[in-house]
Amino acid sequence: MKNIQKDYLSIPEVAKLLHISRIAVFNKVKNGQIKAIRIGRAYAIARTTLDRILGKILGQEDKREIDRAVHRTVAEYGETLKLLGNE
Repeated sequence: MKNIQKDYLSIPEVAKLLHISRIAVFNKVKNGQIKAIRIGRAYAIARTTLDRILGKILGQEDKREIDRAVHRTVAEYGETLKLLGNE
C-alpha cells in the first residue's frame, strides 16, 4: 500500500513539526498568522500552509513581498551596491 501524505494536520502535529507549543500554534491560528479551517471544535492546517511557513514553497504574495523588498533596497542603496559590485 502506498504511503499517502495527509493533506491536513492538527494543531499538535504542526506544533511538533515547528518545535513550538500547541498553545503557540493555537494563538497563531486565532491571530490569523497561520491559516486553518475549523472542523467542529478542532482546527486543521493544510500541509501547503505548513510548507509555506517552513519555506519549502513560496506563494504569490510571498513572491510579491520579496520583489517589493528588492526594489526598495535597490532604490535606497543602489549606488552603494554598485560600488560593492566593483570591488
